[in-house]
Amino acid sequence: MDALDQKIIFHLQEDARISMTELGNRINLSVPAVKERVKKLEDKGVITAYRAVINPEKINKYVTAFILFDSKRCKAFREFCSGQSEVMECHRLAGQFSYLVKVVTESVHTLEDFIDAAMEYGQPSTLINLSSSLEYKPFFKV
Repeated sequence: MDALDQKIIFHLQEDARISMTELGNRINLSVPAVKERVKKLEDKGVITAYRAVINPEKINKYVTAFILFDSKRCKAFREFCSGQSEVMECHRLAGQFSYLVKVVTESVHTLEDFIDAAMEYGQPSTLINLSSSLEYKPFFKV
Protein backbone atom coordinates (compact mmCIF):
# COMPACT_ATOMS: atom_id res chain seq x y z
CA MET A 1 0.00 0.00 0.00
CA ASP A 2 1.49 3.31 -1.04
CA ALA A 3 0.85 6.93 -0.04
CA LEU A 4 -1.89 7.35 -2.67
CA ASP A 5 -3.77 4.34 -1.34
CA GLN A 6 -3.50 5.81 2.16
CA LYS A 7 -4.92 9.12 0.91
CA ILE A 8 -7.79 7.29 -0.78
CA ILE A 9 -8.54 5.38 2.41
CA PHE A 10 -8.41 8.58 4.47
CA HIS A 11 -10.91 10.39 2.24
CA LEU A 12 -13.26 7.40 2.02
CA GLN A 13 -13.21 7.07 5.83
CA GLU A 14 -14.13 10.76 6.11
CA ASP A 15 -16.90 10.52 3.47
CA ALA A 16 -17.70 7.17 1.86
CA ARG A 17 -20.17 8.92 -0.47
CA ILE A 18 -17.49 11.07 -2.08
CA SER A 19 -17.61 10.91 -5.86
CA MET A 20 -14.70 9.39 -7.72
CA THR A 21 -14.28 12.75 -9.47
CA GLU A 22 -13.95 14.63 -6.18
CA LEU A 23 -11.69 11.94 -4.75
CA GLY A 24 -9.47 12.18 -7.83
CA ASN A 25 -9.33 15.97 -7.49
CA ARG A 26 -8.27 15.69 -3.85
CA ILE A 27 -5.40 13.31 -4.54
CA ASN A 28 -4.49 14.51 -8.07
CA LEU A 29 -5.43 11.34 -9.94
CA SER A 30 -7.71 10.73 -12.91
CA VAL A 31 -11.13 9.22 -12.30
CA PRO A 32 -10.21 5.90 -13.99
CA ALA A 33 -7.03 5.64 -11.90
CA VAL A 34 -8.97 6.35 -8.67
CA LYS A 35 -11.64 3.80 -9.57
CA GLU A 36 -8.98 1.18 -10.30
CA ARG A 37 -7.22 1.81 -6.98
CA VAL A 38 -10.46 1.71 -4.99
CA LYS A 39 -11.44 -1.54 -6.72
CA LYS A 40 -8.04 -3.07 -5.87
CA LEU A 41 -8.41 -1.99 -2.23
CA GLU A 42 -11.85 -3.64 -2.16
CA ASP A 43 -10.59 -6.81 -3.88
CA LYS A 44 -7.69 -7.09 -1.39
CA GLY A 45 -10.13 -6.79 1.51
CA VAL A 46 -8.62 -3.52 2.74
CA ILE A 47 -11.99 -1.80 2.22
CA THR A 48 -14.62 -4.20 3.51
CA ALA A 49 -17.80 -2.08 3.62
CA TYR A 50 -19.39 1.34 3.29
CA ARG A 51 -21.77 2.36 6.07
CA ALA A 52 -23.90 5.20 7.36
CA VAL A 53 -23.07 6.51 10.84
CA ILE A 54 -26.23 6.97 12.91
CA ASN A 55 -26.72 9.33 15.85
CA PRO A 56 -28.20 7.01 18.52
CA GLU A 57 -30.13 9.80 20.25
CA LYS A 58 -32.02 10.56 17.04
CA ILE A 59 -33.44 7.03 17.19
CA ASN A 60 -34.20 7.18 20.93
CA LYS A 61 -31.08 5.31 22.11
CA TYR A 62 -29.77 7.36 25.03
CA VAL A 63 -27.62 4.89 26.98
CA THR A 64 -24.33 3.40 25.82
CA ALA A 65 -22.63 0.82 28.01
CA PHE A 66 -19.55 -1.34 27.74
CA ILE A 67 -19.97 -4.69 29.43
CA LEU A 68 -17.09 -6.96 30.26
CA PHE A 69 -18.19 -10.60 30.41
CA ASP A 70 -16.55 -13.56 32.03
CA SER A 71 -18.18 -16.40 30.12
CA LYS A 72 -17.59 -20.13 30.07
CA ARG A 73 -20.21 -20.62 27.33
CA CYS A 74 -18.57 -18.60 24.58
CA LYS A 75 -20.40 -19.96 21.53
CA ALA A 76 -23.80 -19.58 23.21
CA PHE A 77 -22.88 -16.07 24.36
CA ARG A 78 -21.84 -15.02 20.85
CA GLU A 79 -25.11 -16.37 19.47
CA PHE A 80 -27.05 -14.54 22.18
CA CYS A 81 -25.28 -11.26 21.35
CA SER A 82 -25.89 -11.69 17.61
CA GLY A 83 -29.62 -11.86 18.27
CA GLN A 84 -29.77 -8.73 20.44
CA SER A 85 -30.55 -5.48 18.62
CA GLU A 86 -28.90 -3.46 21.42
CA VAL A 87 -25.50 -5.08 20.85
CA MET A 88 -23.42 -2.92 18.52
CA GLU A 89 -20.09 -4.69 19.04
CA CYS A 90 -18.87 -7.91 20.62
CA HIS A 91 -15.14 -8.50 21.01
CA ARG A 92 -13.38 -11.66 22.25
CA LEU A 93 -10.66 -10.81 24.76
CA ALA A 94 -7.65 -12.42 26.34
CA GLY A 95 -7.20 -11.97 30.06
CA GLN A 96 -9.61 -11.77 32.97
CA PHE A 97 -12.71 -11.24 30.80
CA SER A 98 -13.87 -13.24 27.80
CA TYR A 99 -15.78 -10.51 25.97
CA LEU A 100 -16.26 -6.77 25.69
CA VAL A 101 -19.75 -5.88 24.48
CA LYS A 102 -20.93 -2.44 23.41
CA VAL A 103 -24.64 -1.98 24.07
CA VAL A 104 -26.66 1.01 22.87
CA THR A 105 -30.19 1.12 24.25
CA GLU A 106 -33.12 3.34 25.19
CA SER A 107 -32.68 3.56 28.95
CA VAL A 108 -31.04 2.11 32.03
CA HIS A 109 -34.16 -0.05 32.36
CA THR A 110 -33.63 -1.69 28.96
CA LEU A 111 -29.92 -1.99 29.79
CA GLU A 112 -30.86 -3.81 32.98
CA ASP A 113 -33.13 -6.14 30.98
CA PHE A 114 -30.24 -6.94 28.64
CA ILE A 115 -27.86 -7.61 31.54
CA ASP A 116 -30.41 -9.83 33.28
CA ALA A 117 -30.88 -11.89 30.11
CA ALA A 118 -27.12 -12.08 29.45
CA MET A 119 -26.28 -13.30 32.95
CA GLU A 120 -27.30 -16.78 31.82
CA TYR A 121 -24.05 -16.85 29.82
CA GLY A 122 -21.62 -15.43 32.37
CA GLN A 123 -20.74 -12.75 34.85
CA PRO A 124 -21.01 -9.12 33.64
CA SER A 125 -19.17 -6.02 34.75
CA THR A 126 -20.94 -2.97 33.34
CA LEU A 127 -19.49 0.45 32.55
CA ILE A 128 -21.97 3.16 31.51
CA ASN A 129 -20.60 5.69 29.05
CA LEU A 130 -21.09 9.32 30.15
CA SER A 131 -19.59 10.93 27.05
CA SER A 132 -17.20 10.19 24.22
CA SER A 133 -14.36 12.53 23.34
CA LEU A 134 -13.22 10.35 20.42
CA GLU A 135 -15.64 7.90 18.82
CA TYR A 136 -13.98 7.47 15.47
CA LYS A 137 -10.53 8.08 14.11
CA PRO A 138 -9.35 7.36 10.56
CA PHE A 139 -6.38 5.02 10.09
CA PHE A 140 -4.40 7.44 7.94
CA LYS A 141 -4.04 11.21 7.86
CA VAL A 142 -3.45 13.34 4.80
